[in-house]
Amino acid sequence: MAGAEPPSPMLGREQPARADVAGHPRLHVMTHPLAAILTTTLRDARTPVPAFGHCVQELARGLLWETLADVATAPVDVPGHSGVPVAGRIIAGDVALVVILRAGLGMLPPARELLPLAPVYQVGARRDEATLAARIYYTNLPCAYDDVARLLVLDPMLATGGSASAVVRLLRPAYRGPIAFLGILGAPLGARELLASDPDVDVYLAALDDHLDQRGFIVPGLGDAGDRLFGTE
Repeated sequence: MAGAEPPSPMLGREQPARADVAGHPRLHVMTHPLAAILTTTLRDARTPVPAFGHCVQELARGLLWETLADVATAPVDVPGHSGVPVAGRIIAGDVALVVILRAGLGMLPPARELLPLAPVYQVGARRDEATLAARIYYTNLPCAYDDVARLLVLDPMLATGGSASAVVRLLRPAYRGPIAFLGILGAPLGARELLASDPDVDVYLAALDDHLDQRGFIVPGLGDAGDRLFGTE
């Protein structure tokens, strides 16, 4: 294409094929028909801001159910309507949320609803559009994660994997437990890079797309998730 910028060196000469990444044991891609329907709405350039945000939240809710399917629980008794205590379950240990700004905020409401006691930490990550290298510009992370059984990192897009990997590196000095990355769309390159960056990270996606274009955007993708969530296109 005349006048097009050359590919970023971060993309390399060859991106991994979708099929080569999809079978990774720590990559979990939703297969529910409703996930495909909601993802289609997100891809539609005509989808207005409120509907786009609603779809992101519903997919985030589904991802949370899948992510926590194997979470450890502990017994608890609660008062029943008959006046007799009823045996139930609670999560054994705490879950903490890490939101990558700004697009990750769109996934936060269902997480707060399902995990109302979970602390929410934020990391601001921005990539250089020329090199696609990630730069951390803001954090409010704690010095220690006392009693946290699992950290959940929220960000709708997993493109090159640079920002997500940088956030995981930030978390590791204070937290050695399992980390789950929850995203709406991912590219094979980003999934591969994030999985290779840490052996205790699992990746949960609503859809695994085909590749990245020369600008580092996911194809077919859905555009800029932050702009579409907040109406700033």
